[in-house]
Amino acid sequence: MTRVLIVEDDVAMQRALTIADPKAESNATARQNVAILRDYSARAPAGRRRQIRLRFLLSPLRLIANEHGRIDSVELVHNELVAAPDGALRAQPTAERETIPAGLVFRAIGYRGVPLPGVPFDHRHGVIPNDAGRVTDPETGAVLPGEYVVGWIKRGPTGVIGTNKKDAQETVDAINADLAAPGDGHAGNRARHTPAAPDPEVVKDLFESRQPDLVTYDGWLEIDRHERARGEPAGRPRVKLTRIDEMLRVAASESPSQEDLDEVRAR
Repeated sequence: MTRVLIVEDDVAMQRALTIADPKAESNATARQNVAILRDYSARAPAGRRRQIRLRFLLSPLRLIANEHGRIDSVELVHNELVAAPDGALRAQPTAERETIPAGLVFRAIGYRGVPLPGVPFDHRHGVIPNDAGRVTDPETGAVLPGEYVVGWIKRGPTGVIGTNKKDAQETVDAINADLAAPGDGHAGNRARHTPAAPDPEVVKDLFESRQPDLVTYDGWLEIDRHERARGEPAGRPRVKLTRIDEMLRVAASESPSQEDLDEVRAR
């Protein structure tokens, strides 16, 4: 196994940390991440052949090719952190530039939500405005009955699987609380929605009319059972399906095919 040394750009990191970020300071995960980065920056180089260098407050400006038309270097701009009116920190470019050699470039452009017709949208943050998963009117802040949101479009591109689970649970709790709200009235930020057609099958039919490849909860259970069955011969918890067409086929079936199981055993 190749050993890799992780090296921090300590100067840039310390420069970034000199700007107070109240939101990060109150976030336990953010504080832990900073502690981990500080630990890496304090480690001395160990003379290993391969290194991963973490750089901060830099943005790529352009890719520079060599005489053969292949990537040769990357021009970067140095940024500085500036507090926005709402207190959040924003990176702004400075006049300082830097060019580093590069033989390979990976693009990781991130995620930004896009608006849907008829759904409120916060263009500045790229999310649907909400209160604990309840969609809200961006002008008045009032809860819109029967409208909920979850995931990155709810909170922005942050967190890991555990964060998504907690995020989803919050929205589900909001739905359940609203269903239990008395009558058609409002209680705080709760608003009960009474659908014109309350039959659950109507919702299913609507989804299937818009998305013929809809995977129901039963379909997800089939995928889960299938992946576990694929992993069993190798003593693994599961073998994940990696193709959408294969997932859809399994979701529509009653059990993993013998052909799929034979394929796994032959690996």
